[in-house]
Amino acid sequence: MQPTYLPGTEIEIVNEVERGKIAHVLFDFDGTISLLREGWQRIMAPVCVEMICGDTEPTPAIIDEVNVMIDETTGIQTIFQMQRLEEMVREHGLVPEENILTPPEYKQIYNDRLMAPVRARIAELDSGEKTIEDFTVRGVLRFLELIAQQDVTMYVFSGTDRDDVRNEADRLGVAHYFKEIWGALPSVEEYSKEKIIREIIAEHHLEGPQVLAIGDGPVELRNVKEAGGIALGIASDEVHGHGWDASKRQRLVRAGADILTPDFGEADTLIQYLFPC
Repeated sequence: MQPTYLPGTEIEIVNEVERGKIAHVLFDFDGTISLLREGWQRIMAPVCVEMICGDTEPTPAIIDEVNVMIDETTGIQTIFQMQRLEEMVREHGLVPEENILTPPEYKQIYNDRLMAPVRARIAELDSGEKTIEDFTVRGVLRFLELIAQQDVTMYVFSGTDRDDVRNEADRLGVAHYFKEIWGALPSVEEYSKEKIIREIIAEHHLEGPQVLAIGDGPVELRNVKEAGGIALGIASDEVHGHGWDASKRQRLVRAGADILTPDFGEADTLIQYLFPC
């Protein structure tokens, strides 16, 4: 079946939804707003393969298994990915028991490697070598400006550690748009995207179409769809910060995205669609 687009745009309408009721908007952060962590998958994958294989040469099957795990868990808290990594290490049995680490220890190894490029990018911002536009998805600054003019309350809910996502949102100049910026906490019971959606709906006595989730990962879209809300998928090529990522589009369709767009380059049209007069 051929995709359906708003006329003259790249905004794909997968499912017709009840529009005009949106009151609360939840944004994923990395890959949806920020590109500071672009390439995190290319860092996590080698870490996972290394931890699974130890001193053994990795096989194509293990590499593929890791890539599938990362693809399916994009948007979830990192600690949950590391819990899955520990399971994979045990399942393959290539590492002696005494050398198997805990999920927080695996997370620390991954974060240490990830933060090197993140800090380098922030340094480029600080020096003026790069601009905020260089490290945000195309058009998202305009989209945030426009959606903030609607009668909505906005939040960030990210799988990144809370202090880091708050710092990075501030550095990119977008923190002031959001009533709350949530991120991963030390205790996995304290925070999840699903928990946040449930609590917002209950606290404000919302119907499903009053809640919009915007993200590039299947987790947040699946969670909001299960709650009856609207899911806007951002299938952006993070390397370039704009344009379609075909594999990302496929997984967002599978997660239940109602609307898909490669980026926010058509922000004005997108706002008009979401908030019809």
